Amino acid sequence: MPFILIADDDELIAELASQALIDAGHACGWVTSAEDCWELLRARRPDAVLLDQDMPGMSGLSLLRRMRQSADFYDLPVLMFTAMSGVQDETQAIYAGAQGFIRKPFDPRGLTTRVQRVLAKRTGRLRHKDLQTHLEQSAGIKSDIVGLRRVL
Repeated sequence: MPFILIADDDELIAELASQALIDAGHACGWVTSAEDCWELLRARRPDAVLLDQDMPGMSGLSLLRRMRQSADFYDLPVLMFTAMSGVQDETQAIYAGAQGFIRKPFDPRGLTTRVQRVLAKRTGRLRHKDLQTHLEQSAGIKSDIVGLRRVL
């Protein structure tokens, strides 16, 4: 059962989104700040994050950038979840590394469909590959049995 973490300062929206995802068969939790989201990420890695773009304190966009710079969360699927409606806001989120953008108010069925699409793209892949291994494999470097590195 995939675990989805929601970070939204509007508790009513977070609760509604959480209930829609639980009804669709996902485990779900939510926090009300980007700082709390970061702490929870470090304690338990979710399968995906719904991240409000505009929160007091650290913004969702700042948290997304922090995640993409992290060796632990560079590949964690993130859907921006916001009431912002400008094309520039969506472009910034995608450029920062979000897999999608969900506008509030949201349709529960549309929300669950978008989350399931993001999760489906990861089906059959390792849940997380550490950054060093990912970079080595991307560069064509392979580890042999005794731990020495060689270039193919």
